[in-house]
Amino acid sequence: MSRINQLQTYRKHLEDRYSKLLEKSNDYKYIDESKSDFAAFKAMKILDKINRVSYLDREVLHSLS
Repeated sequence: MSRINQLQTYRKHLEDRYSKLLEKSNDYKYIDESKSDFAAFKAMKILDKINRVSYLDREVLHSLS
C-alpha cells in the first residue's frame, strides 16, 4: 500500500471517529455534561490529527509531482 493510500485511509478513519464523537457529545449534552465534555475533548484531539494528516497528505502529493 502506498503512502498516499495509507494517509487517505487513516484520514477516513479519523473523520469517522470525529463524527461519532461529535454526535455522542451532542447526544449527552443535556443528560450527562461530563460525558459530553469528554467526547468533545476527544473530538478536538482527533481534529488536530486530521489536520496533521491533511498537511502530510498535501506534502506527499506535492513531492511526487
